[in-house]
Amino acid sequence: MSEVSASVTPVHAPAVEMRKAQVRTDGRTVLGPIDLEVSRGERWVLLGPNGGGKTTLLALAGARRQPSAGRVAVLGVTLGTADVRALHPRISHTSHILAERMPPDLPVRTVVLTGKRATLSPWFQEFDDADERRAATLLERVGCGDLAARRFATASQGERQRVLLARALFSDPELLILDEPASGLDLPGREALIEALDAAAAPLSAPTTIVATHHLEEIPPSTTHAALLRDGRLVASGDVEGVLTPELLQECFGIAMEVGRRGARWWATAAPPPAGPPST
Repeated sequence: MSEVSASVTPVHAPAVEMRKAQVRTDGRTVLGPIDLEVSRGERWVLLGPNGGGKTTLLALAGARRQPSAGRVAVLGVTLGTADVRALHPRISHTSHILAERMPPDLPVRTVVLTGKRATLSPWFQEFDDADERRAATLLERVGCGDLAARRFATASQGERQRVLLARALFSDPELLILDEPASGLDLPGREALIEALDAAAAPLSAPTTIVATHHLEEIPPSTTHAALLRDGRLVASGDVEGVLTPELLQECFGIAMEVGRRGARWWATAAPPPAGPPST
C-alpha cells in the first residue's frame, strides 16, 4: 500500500466523501450503497433506529474501517490508497462505550491528557506545562474545571462524557466523531453535554463534527446538517431543516411522528392515532 502522506491534503476537499460505499459482513450488506458528502466546518447529526448502520457509517467516516465496495475519502485521503494510521491523529472519536474502557482510577486531568496520543493510559508519555494548561482550559470549556483532580470513577455519567469530549478535543482534531454520547444520561446530564457540544463548536477552528443519536432532543443547536439511516441505507441527507420533517422521519423510524422546534432545540413524539368514528 502506498504511504501517501495523510497530513498534506487539499483544504478544499470534503471532510468525508462517500460514493456508492458499501460494507459487507459475512456475505451480508450491512451498509450501503451510500452517497454522502460532509464539508469542512459542518456539524452533522446521524439519526436512525437500532441496527440501522450508524456505527458502521461512523467507522467509515473515521477511517476505522475500509469499505467493501465504492469509494470513501476522509480529509482528502481515499481509504485503501494510503496508510490510514497517518489519518488517525487528525480524527477524534468518543462514545459512551469509551467511558467504560477508561481506567477508573485516573485523575480527570490525566484522562484529558491521554487525548494527546488517543491512548487509554498515560504510560510512557510525558506532558509539559503547555499540555497541562490545555487540559485545564478544555475542562473549563466543557464545564468540568472543578473535576480536574478527582478520580474519573467518581464523576457522574454525564460528567464523564463531558470529560471525554475535552479529551477528544485535546489533539485539535480536524474531524470529531461522537457515537451516541448522550446514551444513558439523565436530563441534567444530557443538557450539560449538549451545552458542552455547542461550546466546542463555537471557535472558528472547531472541527467538523458528526454525532450519532436516536433522539431529536439530543441534537445540539449548532447542528447544520442531518442524515437519516435505516437498514443500512440513507433515507435523506442535507440541511437539518429540510431533513428533519415528519414525512422523512416516519420513513426512517417506521412510525408516524410529530416534529417541531422550541427555539433552537428539536423535539419529536409519535403521532397520536387517528380519531375513530364518533360513538352512537
